[in-house]
Amino acid sequence: MNAADIMTRAVVSVDPDLPLAEVAKLMLGRGISAVCVVERDGKLVGMLSEGDLLHRTEIKTEKHRSWWLRVVAGDDELASEYVKCRGRKARDVMSAQLVSVAEDTPVADIVATLDRHHIKRVPVVRGGRVVGIVSRANLLRAFASEASREPPEVSEDDRAVRARLLQELAKQDWWHGREEEIVVADGIVHLWGMVRSADEKHALVVAAENTPGVKAVRNHVTVSAPVTLYQS
Repeated sequence: MNAADIMTRAVVSVDPDLPLAEVAKLMLGRGISAVCVVERDGKLVGMLSEGDLLHRTEIKTEKHRSWWLRVVAGDDELASEYVKCRGRKARDVMSAQLVSVAEDTPVADIVATLDRHHIKRVPVVRGGRVVGIVSRANLLRAFASEASREPPEVSEDDRAVRARLLQELAKQDWWHGREEEIVVADGIVHLWGMVRSADEKHALVVAAENTPGVKAVRNHVTVSAPVTLYQS
């Protein structure tokens, strides 16, 4: 699944010189939290989100630095904050350091991009022009669609099911169990043994539930108590 499969194609964009009051009204009217800032030739030059409008002199929410922070901050940083609080056009407050993806960018890479840059949405660009946008909501819809699909029917014997589960567990650093503690009978997985934490116990159940061919999971695992060392 790529960006083109989940992106919103009807992207709302504004001119860099559009007054911020009009931008705010547009966002409220459309029920959106961000707009693309696009030049008249169609080139993407920035993103403007509701977060860019939080610190404003009009509502007395501009940033107030203590005197020592003002000393530490450079002139460029202070000037940028001044514009963010008092600028009147989209270009004044937009985020100009663009992060974008292509239409064929895998969903996993999009999530990594959002995490790495601490952003909530990313434009999808083709030849410098916006063709879509992927937000957290788009990713949530993709997850809901995939998660609601019925798993394919798997008609395999217990030995094959057990082998698949053991293969999955062998790839996990957190699993320290033994193969004989995994028993499969009539499609039902029985988990035995001892684990170090409730999280490991939960992960073991999830691994079993996600194994094709498993009808149910019976969890007989116990969590070992932590060993306390006393010094005399």
